[in-house]
Amino acid sequence: MGEDTRYSELKILKEIAELLNNGSDLKQVLTEVLKKLLNVTGLQTGWIFLINNDGHYEMAANKNLPEALSFNGCEPMCSGECWCINRYLNGRLDKATNIIECKRLEDAIDLNWGETNGLTHHATVPLKAGDEKFGILNVGSPQKRHFEIEELTMLESVAFQIGTAIKRINLTQKEQELALTAERNRLARDLHDSVNQLLFSLSLTARGGIERSNDQEVKETFAYIQDLAQEALNEMRALIWQLRPRGLECGLVSALKSYGEMLGLKMDIKVKGVISLPGQVEEVLWRIGQEALANCKKHSGQNEAKLKFTIKEKEAFLEIQDEGCGFLYDGIKELPSLGLKNMKNRTEALNGRFILKSEPDKGTEIKIVIPV
Repeated sequence: MGEDTRYSELKILKEIAELLNNGSDLKQVLTEVLKKLLNVTGLQTGWIFLINNDGHYEMAANKNLPEALSFNGCEPMCSGECWCINRYLNGRLDKATNIIECKRLEDAIDLNWGETNGLTHHATVPLKAGDEKFGILNVGSPQKRHFEIEELTMLESVAFQIGTAIKRINLTQKEQELALTAERNRLARDLHDSVNQLLFSLSLTARGGIERSNDQEVKETFAYIQDLAQEALNEMRALIWQLRPRGLECGLVSALKSYGEMLGLKMDIKVKGVISLPGQVEEVLWRIGQEALANCKKHSGQNEAKLKFTIKEKEAFLEIQDEGCGFLYDGIKELPSLGLKNMKNRTEALNGRFILKSEPDKGTEIKIVIPV
């Protein structure tokens, strides 16, 4: 290897390391790193798959994919099997490798999906940090059918940097989540010890004013103050519940049942399957359940809600249903409220599925499915 080549590789690694060290948004970092890698190596096309422990994969970044692989929002890259993912999942992909026959490219040609721009082969590299694996880096160029050992070695070095950065970003996100939980708990505790007690005292004071006064107009004023204080107290208790899920230590279903009853709902509960949920999944289901039950109380016109929680085939199913007024929704239109959009976003952030069914006078059903 010549000195110019060695210097060029060191420059590539340095520039990519700078990008990886400065980023905190994983997909944005991967997109920028892939762009930089292609630019400095002269390669044209690349894509990165992130793969979880259950084998679920998503394309986290891509650059210059040909038409045959990028139509319909990169549909050919978002489903199905291929050699590199299968080999990664069965543990046989442990270093940078030439892919002689790419199934996705073969399908694109055989099924006439569009132009492949001369792309027929690619190299694939696992993204790792120590014993942890995170996904695959694939790169290629038109008419390039083979990557030399030196090229594969350099790609392995880049992949190791990416893997280490992914681990760092994941750990940072977990630390932020823990810090956010601690801050929510502190805020809930402060609200309970200060504002909550003040509202309770105000309610008692107004009640005393009613009992001591002989003037009917004054009694009505104190009664109005008491009603306002009680309403604010109920809102504060609901807010404290949202900030600090008291009772979640006894299980998700128990916490949602208590929350629904606190809102004044009669809860019909069905549970099937037992599992210790990952903390992040439990937190998301708790937040979604809170929002759904609050919607039942505010919008359904009913005081009853059905909750069904099921564990089946490594998936958690949470269903919340009311038989209230409902609304027109065909599954195609944009979700009609910010709360529903938040539920959908929370679900999809954990690779889950959000299903909403509602018709006028036929109630509303929300179903959440999340891998566990």
